[in-house]
Amino acid sequence: MSKAVRQPIFRNLLIILAILDMVLLGVRLWPWPAALGLGGDSTTALDPLFTLCLYVVLAMWIGSTRGEQERKSLFQAATLGAGAGALLIALVWVASQPVVDGGTQHHKIQALLIAGALAIWGTAAIRSRRSGHSHGSAVICATWSAMVSSLVGCTALLVETYYSMTPDQSADPWKQYQQGLAIGPESMQALVHTLNAAAGFLLVGPVVGCIAGAVLGATIKPTKA
Repeated sequence: MSKAVRQPIFRNLLIILAILDMVLLGVRLWPWPAALGLGGDSTTALDPLFTLCLYVVLAMWIGSTRGEQERKSLFQAATLGAGAGALLIALVWVASQPVVDGGTQHHKIQALLIAGALAIWGTAAIRSRRSGHSHGSAVICATWSAMVSSLVGCTALLVETYYSMTPDQSADPWKQYQQGLAIGPESMQALVHTLNAAAGFLLVGPVVGCIAGAVLGATIKPTKA
């Protein structure tokens, strides 16, 4: 008898997206010797890369789950994460727009988009608990949802900064950074900001999702046996 097809959870798609982000990061930081020569601040260039490698490992670990019901919850969490990812794409777009009137409205919109993504990650945990799964499963679902969203947001950020490069950015900003010109050319500042933002998406997103899952998973009781 043939084995039943296992419930997909977008694991392979997540891994492919992480690898795509690595490629985009490599293109943006080429040549690598310059990126690796940042002295004490070299982690600015490497943090996103290391985090993407961690995503691949986590995706393989989470994807190894055997229970079909757990995989169903992870699939739902990934679907919700894709929706939250759309909000993070909008966040990247809003952040790239010129700030007017002191930026009050600008920041409010960004806050609403972030809150919306957080609510979706929490929903993944709630749905897991209401499907009868354990508190730990709810935390994993929320984290999985956040990982999907964060990867989508990181991809949007890297693509946006790649296509928004101006001619003056073709110079080697890393050499300027190594020489201590951290407040120098706008091209260098933009590149460092992009790296920090990418690392922020990848690191903060899953952590916040995990916390949301832990809190909501503890307050919501299973409603299905």
